[in-house]
Amino acid sequence: MTGFSARLWDETAALQREMPLLPFNVELAEGTLSRDRFQFYLAQDARYLVGFGRALAAAAARAPEVDDVAFFAGAAREAIEVERALHAGYFARYGLDQEDLDRIETSPTCLAYTSYLAALATTGSVGELMAGLLPCFWVYHEVGTDIVRRQRTGAHRTTDHPYQAWIDTYADEEFGQAVARCRQAVDRAAESAGAAERAAMARAFTRASEYEWLFWDSAYRREQWPTRRFLPAPR
Repeated sequence: MTGFSARLWDETAALQREMPLLPFNVELAEGTLSRDRFQFYLAQDARYLVGFGRALAAAAARAPEVDDVAFFAGAAREAIEVERALHAGYFARYGLDQEDLDRIETSPTCLAYTSYLAALATTGSVGELMAGLLPCFWVYHEVGTDIVRRQRTGAHRTTDHPYQAWIDTYADEEFGQAVARCRQAVDRAAESAGAAERAAMARAFTRASEYEWLFWDSAYRREQWPTRRFLPAPR
């Protein structure tokens, strides 16, 4: 791989290698992840996608290149329509309605990640914003394709894998093309940026990668607010 985005991946390589090794992703790959953990993840991810979609729309509005405007606008629509449809399929399978989901409180990590993207969208440069959006595309595709590679060699192959639809969505070639398009946008932004902005872009990419790790870790733990015991029940 070449370009600025490749350098960002190389600089965070140790963290990226840990993503498929997280207990959430190991058990998801095996098909042994508990339904409770996956439901908790889906509730958090549904909320994350709203914030992610808004940040993508902001990138579309601010992108200087017409091709990037088209990509980020389309990605915002995909995040809201296509990925939420994936969630809806699982919600229906589990017999969950909106009232059930509302009982799952937004986790500290989910709120922090979406707030970080909102901050990039409002106070960061467009290059920072694009760099902060890239890990959600790239990390998910790497995890999905890693699972599929192992399935093809016989590992984690089951006749009725409960999470195969999730795996196939993110291992899909079309999703891989979205990774490439987002990388190209980041590389173009880096070419016209000064040293200070490129450093800020690197920080945004690293922080968002950290949030990706934290998101799966928090879902596995079904993260709660530790301060909740001191407060009245939320209304």
